[in-house]
Amino acid sequence: MAKYVDGFVVPVPKKNLAAYRRMARWGARLWREHGALDYRECVGDDLDVKMGLPFPRGLKTKRGETVVFSWISYKSRTHRDQVNKRVLKDPRMAKMAGMAMPFDAKRMLCGGFKVIVE
Repeated sequence: MAKYVDGFVVPVPKKNLAAYRRMARWGARLWREHGALDYRECVGDDLDVKMGLPFPRGLKTKRGETVVFSWISYKSRTHRDQVNKRVLKDPRMAKMAGMAMPFDAKRMLCGGFKVIVE
C-alpha cells in the first residue's frame, strides 16, 4: 500500500494533449522501472463544478487549455526520494532535458503528500 504520493496539477493546451500523453507514458515506464508503485495521469472531464474552487479557475487556465491531474505513489517519503534519485540519474532523463515541454512548467502545481486514508 502507498504511504506517500507526489501530486501534480498542470494546465495543458488541448492541442498538446497527444504530446503530453506520449511524455506521460514515457515517464510512467521510467518511474515504475525505478520502483514507483503507481503512476497516474488524468485529463479534466468535468471541470465546471459548482462546489469549491474549480481547477481551471485556480490554475487560471487560458483559452484552449485543460487541466491534467496526476500522482505517483510510493511506500514512503524515503522510498520516494530513492526512486526520484534513481530517475534523475537515469541517462534517459538527459534526453528529456532537451525536449520542448507540451505545457508551461512554471504554472505546474506540485507537492509531496503523506497518505492519511486508504
